[in-house]
Amino acid sequence: MTTTNTSSISAGFAELSDPGAELGKLLSGAYPDARGRFGPFGGRFVPETLWGAVTRLEKVAKEALADPAFIDELTYQQRHWVGRPTPMMHAANLSARWGNGCQVWLKREDLAHTGAHKINNALGQALLAKRLGVQRIIAETGAGQHGVATAAACARLGFPCRVYMGAKDVERQQPNVQRMKWFGAEVVPVTSGDATLRSAIDEALRHWVGDPLGTHYLLGSAVGPHPFPWLVRTFQSVIGSESRVQMLEQAGRLPDAVFSCVGGGSNAIGMFHGFLGDAGVQIFGAEAGGQGVGAGLNAATMASGRPGVLHGCYSYLIQDGAGQVARTQSISAGLDYPGVGPEHSFLHAIGRVRYVPVLDADALSAVREVCLGEGVLPALEPSHAVAAARAWVQENPGKVVLINLCGRGDKDMPILMKNL
Repeated sequence: MTTTNTSSISAGFAELSDPGAELGKLLSGAYPDARGRFGPFGGRFVPETLWGAVTRLEKVAKEALADPAFIDELTYQQRHWVGRPTPMMHAANLSARWGNGCQVWLKREDLAHTGAHKINNALGQALLAKRLGVQRIIAETGAGQHGVATAAACARLGFPCRVYMGAKDVERQQPNVQRMKWFGAEVVPVTSGDATLRSAIDEALRHWVGDPLGTHYLLGSAVGPHPFPWLVRTFQSVIGSESRVQMLEQAGRLPDAVFSCVGGGSNAIGMFHGFLGDAGVQIFGAEAGGQGVGAGLNAATMASGRPGVLHGCYSYLIQDGAGQVARTQSISAGLDYPGVGPEHSFLHAIGRVRYVPVLDADALSAVREVCLGEGVLPALEPSHAVAAARAWVQENPGKVVLINLCGRGDKDMPILMKNL
């Protein structure tokens, strides 16, 4: 289930010779194609035992998303349980502090139920699980926000829930571990491999192989075999569609640049889809630069990786010289992952989105700045996006920037108390 370096697929990069045409295919719905590919990226690299489960999921998802009754139920739960739409906030104090004539806007996904964007996808897939007729739901989690969201959705809809979490992340994200348990989830620490998000996904996939029809694997990021990258993006695109409307209503214009953090990339792909068709909007993904350049010092997949296969799809990933998945490092559990969603790899390859590494130290300083300046405690993950925006406006005066504040920082208090 975890392999790397399929060089024969790389011939598909010839498909990306016309970036404008490739972007048009994405915006028109031609990508993902019938093979689940965004150009050469994506696909389904799964054992035969899971083939029926992933193809059934795609079929049921497409039927549900075309069913007004499903959309009505999803919309009702989003409004009355999740709390959508989430607010758009003008960060006047940050704007003044950063200077250079900039105007900073924050999309407040931290105010969604359970404290992050993860609930958008967890709710959507849990509703799909009802249509699938499964008996239980499993999930993986890194920072714990997806685990909390999945546990909450399962409690709401009446599913037993098991969450796999790397033992390293269990230790550094104790507040979220306790929240999952309060929602009735069984939390399983994973000690194999690097004991972070990558290992948690490995373990969840192993469980799914053992019961592919009675269990739904509620994958939390825009990674994995098709249809997961498309499905997660579909449920998270509410972020970008709301943001576009709110910017026009409140700022009277679209932003000059949009920033989101990128680990696997679910919050970012949801935000980006609201603006991909706007040529005047620059788009940036902030990756985990960790301690800097060097093997095992960061989790900046675009900056440090190359294409290969991980967790069922062909995408960029961090590898060693032998093509094996390399260890990563980030102060942020949610970004500490050696891969990235295939749609992000596609957007990187055609140049529509620029992915930039952000050091741990810069993310920590951004946490403090948002706290003191706006009275908001951001999670470590979106603090990477805040730091990237802060650096960009210093070289681009007079710009309007939109940052996806995709989660709140309560979960990070043990880390923040240690490092600040």
